[in-house]
Order: sequence, then C-alpha cells, then structure tokens
Amino acid sequence: MTAAWRTLGALCLFLLLPIGVSAEPVRIGSKQFTESVILGELARETAREAGIQAVHQRELGGTSILWTALLHGDIDVYAEYTGTLTHELLKNVSPDADIPTLRARLQPLGIGITDSLGFNNTYAIGMREDRAASLGVHSISDLLAHTDLRFGFSNEFMDREDGWPGLRDRYGLTQTQVRGLDHTLAYRAVASGAVDAIDLYSTDAEIPYYHLRTLDDDRHYFPRYEAVYLYRLPLEQSAPAFVGALRKLAGRIDQSAMQQMNAKVKLQGENENMVVANFLGIRAQRDDSGFWSRLLQRSIEHIKLVALSLGLAVLLAIPLGILAAHLKRLGQLVIGLTGILQTVPSLAMFVFMIPLFGIGTWPAVAALFLYSLLPIVRNTHAGLVGIAPELLESAAAQGLPRSVRLYRVELPLATRSILAGIKTAAVINVGTATLAALIGAGGYGQPILTGIRLDDIGLILEGAVPAAVLALLVQGLFEGIERWLTPRGLRIEARQ
Repeated sequence: MTAAWRTLGALCLFLLLPIGVSAEPVRIGSKQFTESVILGELARETAREAGIQAVHQRELGGTSILWTALLHGDIDVYAEYTGTLTHELLKNVSPDADIPTLRARLQPLGIGITDSLGFNNTYAIGMREDRAASLGVHSISDLLAHTDLRFGFSNEFMDREDGWPGLRDRYGLTQTQVRGLDHTLAYRAVASGAVDAIDLYSTDAEIPYYHLRTLDDDRHYFPRYEAVYLYRLPLEQSAPAFVGALRKLAGRIDQSAMQQMNAKVKLQGENENMVVANFLGIRAQRDDSGFWSRLLQRSIEHIKLVALSLGLAVLLAIPLGILAAHLKRLGQLVIGLTGILQTVPSLAMFVFMIPLFGIGTWPAVAALFLYSLLPIVRNTHAGLVGIAPELLESAAAQGLPRSVRLYRVELPLATRSILAGIKTAAVINVGTATLAALIGAGGYGQPILTGIRLDDIGLILEGAVPAAVLALLVQGLFEGIERWLTPRGLRIEARQ
C-alpha cells in the first residue's frame, strides 16, 4: 500500500505540471455578443495591418469582466459604448458627457479612448410587429396600459443602472412578469411568443429578421451609445502604430454598415474575420484549423483546467479530511466551510476570482479548486470515521505509533471512499470547466458559447459531446485506479 500511495502522490504532482501559455503583445477582448466579437476582430485585423501581433480573446462575458480585465492589464483593448461608460462604469460623470470629457476622466485610470467609430448602438425596447399592432403599442409609454405583458431582458440589462431598474422608474412600468435571458435567446423567445417585449441593441441584425417594432423612447431615457475602443495607455509607447491605426477607424462605420456586418455573421453564417476583411478591403487571414485540430486544442485546455484544479484540491483536501476525522469540532467547521463554497453559483465563483488572478487559466483553476474540496474532504472524513473500532483497537494494541496507524491501517481502509470523492470532484470539474470560457480560459466551453451566440447546434455539440465523453473517461480512469489501489483483501467483488 505504501508504494500505491506514493504512486497516487506522483499522479497528483504530475497533474500540477504547468503547461505553458504563450503571451501575445496585444490582447484584444470582446463581450459575449456578435457585434462585440466583430469589433474585436476589427481591432485584431487593424493590428495585423500595422505589423503588430495580436490575439483576440473572444466572448469574455459581460461589461464588468472586460472592464476589470482592462484595468488590471489582462487585456489591452476592447470595444465599449459611451452610454455604458457614463451610466455603468464611471462615477460622478455627467450622463451627457462627450468623448473629450470621458478621455480626461479615463486618463488617470491609465485608459485611453478613441473617437466614435461612427454609429450609435443604443438600447431600445422591441416587440413583434403583429403583437405591437394588435395592442396599439408604438412607444414605451404605451406599455403602461398593458400590465400583463411579459418582458424578457438580457441578464446584464436587468441589473444595469441604465437598464430595467431605471427604465421602470422613468416610465412607471408596473409589469411583474420580467425575467432575465441571454440576449441571443431573447430574440427567439419573443419570436415564438414566449415573451412580449425584449431589450434590443439598435444595430442588431435580428430586428428586421424577426419583424420587430422598435418602440419610441418618448421620455428619452436611453443615452447615446457611441461605439469606441478603450485601450491601455502604455500601448501608445509599446505599439504606437497600432494605436494610430485604431484611431483612424473613428467615423468609418455607420449604423447601416454595422447592422450589415452583424447580419452577415449572425444570419448568413459568415466568419467574423472574413466579414471584417471585406469591410476593410484587405485579404482575410484564413483559418486553416480543422475540426480535429480545434478539438485537440480545446481538449488540452480543458484537461489542463481539470488536472490543475484537481491536483491542488487532492493535496489540500485529503489532509483536511484527516484532520476533520481526528478532531471532531474542527471537522464540523471544515466540512461546513467547504459545503458553503459548494453553494456559490459557478459563474459567480469564476467572476469572484478575477480581481485576484485576472482572466484566463488561473482564476478558472482557483474556482474549480474550491469546488473540488467538498467531495474529497467529505469522503476522506467518512472513510476514516467509518472504520470498524475493533480494527483500530487491534492496531493500537500492537503498539503502532499514530502516524504508522494512519498510513498503514486507516488510509488503506479508507482508500475506496477517498478515491470515490476524488472521482466525484473530477467529474464535476469536467462539466463546470465549460463555464471557464467566459473568463478567457478556453476549453470545451468556447464552442458552446459561440454556438449559442450564433444559434449553431453543430458548434454547441462540438463542445458538449467531448465534455460528456471526457467525463465518462475520467470516471472510468478513477474506477480503475480505485481497484488498483484497494488491497486485494478489501475488494468487494460483485456476486451473481
């Protein structure tokens, strides 16, 4: 058994071997909607034309994640909107602040801002044309007469200062059937009649596609949302050619052009970099990666997340479980605290790690590590306290020291329970790690997010099926390890 436990320890150390991640000079981020991804690709192609290497970290979640990443230096550039800056990100700024005012306000934060790219992508409220016509709804004020309407707003809009709370107060809306939805799925919901009204981005290609009526903002609630690029000021020294090229994009994209690019990607299925290259009049950089190369890359990323987090958890959770089994009061505290960690929603846990570790692999590893603790701690504790008292008394009667009894008697007897906890943690991590793509860690979650955004079932399956297969492989692997590490005399063979 000593050799077996040494082997398990070596396996944990192997899981912790770092896998290098290449760093790129310019890191461009984008939010989890099509227009932001297109603008991210536009910045990347601009960098390439300026002779600057750049990487586009796609679909990093919502505004708060991108803003935090920019402030912390985890990304260098991303596309933002002036209304979001004035109402959501900057404090003590006039709601009508112009770009020079915003530039002066951002400079002390080490952030630069370009002039407007040329279009205003404001928020709006939309309804299906036939539904709005039947109710006589033309403006947001008209909604006051229909208190039974069902609203489906994007999750970010539900909580933003310039979103639903302020809109409700400005217009005195009393509707109670209000739910949060993914922005992409909200269009399908309103088209199917599952909800009556949703929030729109005025340049969304889905507005004409789904025959939606944009309601008149007759009380002028929504501010202007001029599209701009935010960038870290050190780029002006490290990549001045790129910053200069980025600034030259100002005024080049009108609302019609942006809506057409959105339509080509979202509705016609064209690749973002091809659409951007056509807009810029340059030759597109072809992506020659096929399905198998993408699968290999995503598999490496996903396995790395699971392996690092699980290896760290094993090294900490087993000693905690041992302490919990031998010190009852401490044990209750340890199991209680790890149980509380398990109740934190997965996405919230990933976001909580960003201020500590930035975006990318390490905040995802930290979150998955915390989720792995409870199953291993609890099963280690249960395996040790479940040992028959007479076996422990026999070991003590032979005069074995406490440490020897632990490693030669208690841990071997608890092996099956401990390994069951590790197996449970590993399988949970495989599934939960798909959310890591929201903070730039890649893995199988990346094609799932892109597939949801583009309503592409094939892309969703490209991430979901390998994740399910990996979970089955991990379960089979640990069942084999469990059988190998369990002493022959302790194995319970199934009987017919």
